[in-house]
Amino acid sequence: MAELTRVLKTGAPLCVLDIGAASASNMHFFSERGHRIDAQDLLKASTDPALLITNEQGPTALDPKKFLENLAYPNAYFDVALCWNVADYLDESLVKPVIGRLWSVMKPGGVLLAFFHTREAGPDAPFYRYHITASDRLEMEVLDAGSSGGKPGSLKNFTLQRVFNNRHIENLFRDFASIKFFLSRDNVREVLVIR
Repeated sequence: MAELTRVLKTGAPLCVLDIGAASASNMHFFSERGHRIDAQDLLKASTDPALLITNEQGPTALDPKKFLENLAYPNAYFDVALCWNVADYLDESLVKPVIGRLWSVMKPGGVLLAFFHTREAGPDAPFYRYHITASDRLEMEVLDAGSSGGKPGSLKNFTLQRVFNNRHIENLFRDFASIKFFLSRDNVREVLVIR
């Protein structure tokens, strides 16, 4: 987070994309500093029944092409992307298409912040909404079914789908210019990626 803060202090207004669970404090944090922020809760969007398709083998699957309509932004539009821990919880069929689309919508030199669980996190690792409370401080709110502010049960109780090791993360962001890993508390790795 401290590395990202340095980017935000450039003085120029930036375009920020937050793909995690919506946070009013994040919107306030960026807008009061003169930055533009767009928020897309991709995990919640991935539960839309309209995304389900029947493939040749019969079972239903998520349609990645239709899902990417959630990221219908012009190419090279965003300076910063906040992915939080979305990749750990997102359906496997959507992870690589989402990262590929983020590469397209980010400006060259743009910064992407993502969190990844370590192996020690365990299958019952909670899903969090992240609130930026200061330039270098995050508050984590555990989300479960019904805590999204909507009707009870409107938010799927997301479970950890996979744990990426460093090589998997490097492969996921292989088209980006650089990647830095930071070991954090709570069995989480912070990853800062430069487009």
